[in-house]
Amino acid sequence: MERAEATSFRAVIFDFFGVLTSNMVEVITWFENREKIPQGTFLRAWADPRGQDLFRRLELGQIRQEDWNTGFAALMGVTSDNLLDRYLHDAFPAYLVLQAAREARAAGVRTAVLSNSLGRQPYDPYAGFDLHGTFDAVVLSADHGVRKPEPAAFRLVLERLGVSAEDCLFVDDSEENLAAARRFGLTPLLGLDEEVVARQLRELLHLPSV
Repeated sequence: MERAEATSFRAVIFDFFGVLTSNMVEVITWFENREKIPQGTFLRAWADPRGQDLFRRLELGQIRQEDWNTGFAALMGVTSDNLLDRYLHDAFPAYLVLQAAREARAAGVRTAVLSNSLGRQPYDPYAGFDLHGTFDAVVLSADHGVRKPEPAAFRLVLERLGVSAEDCLFVDDSEENLAAARRFGLTPLLGLDEEVVARQLRELLHLPSV
């Protein structure tokens, strides 16, 4: 492999769900197939103001997973038992992106996870990822009472990294979050496809190709 060149970015911030995991559209499709419910059921519930409020409050740590399970199950017409676990069953690690993140950190680029979290009890969606061992900083929304796309969320993770927004690349699968990050001064990178994201990271950070 060729030696990496110097990069203009001093840090990279990664979203978790859909960037460091499988694409969330696919995760939702697989969930609906297992539940034997019509395609689009989940997204209709998510778009419902009640569904939006349930996600927002869970992400801010204002309600328990059990509360979300009960409320969101009612919107979809499914059973509530372990719903979050059932929903995220196929959110597997995005190994290519995680490997690029490790190599970036080894090359001196600061790395962080900024996640609108969904709680950690009784189901922990972060288990097995070793986020604290892989990244320099991990900011989960429920731990701090701030969530993307709020500026406070970006400010907090930048403080943890010790870098300015202008020096930082931000990878997310949400256009809303990316637009907010751009307004804050971060350089946004849309993360929908694991192979594409890993390749773009290698190009932008001048990491060796594999």
